Amino acid sequence: MMMALTSADGRAWVANEEVAAGASSFEVVFAREREPMLRLAYLLLGSESMAEEAVQDAFARLLDAWSTVANPGGFVRTATVNRCRDLLRRRTLASRVLLRFRPEPVVGPGDHYVLDLLASLDRDRREVLVLRFYLGHTTAEIAALLGVPEGTVRSRMQRGIEDLRGALA
Repeated sequence: MMMALTSADGRAWVANEEVAAGASSFEVVFAREREPMLRLAYLLLGSESMAEEAVQDAFARLLDAWSTVANPGGFVRTATVNRCRDLLRRRTLASRVLLRFRPEPVVGPGDHYVLDLLASLDRDRREVLVLRFYLGHTTAEIAALLGVPEGTVRSRMQRGIEDLRGALA
């Protein structure tokens, strides 16, 4: 059930029953942002369990910094991307060690064709393409989120698209 509420300065806004029942602002942000962050993390990591871990860690960081955060949605998005980077770094290191002890399995694209294509890209290009084409961020927003110049974002995007075209050819 949706209901209209009014802030102290007289502005009207719409909220759900959780807000009306007195739920904290963190709970509202969690309810709103959890699913999009899980999808983002899954696209970057390719693993449901790792995506869940990344998102849980991001929300834990948000809760710790709650009183100082001006934009909770942006904070949790940045924290999710950064945690995904950490997990990918750890997974890459572990796979290097494991590949010495077992042969690489032969796996076809199967039902996860798009995910397999994204996984074939390096981390930087995959992040930029997911943020641009999945979340719809602008080049400037991606640059701010990743902490790189806009030219770097454009370059990674161009090269990532070229890599995908090559994989499809």
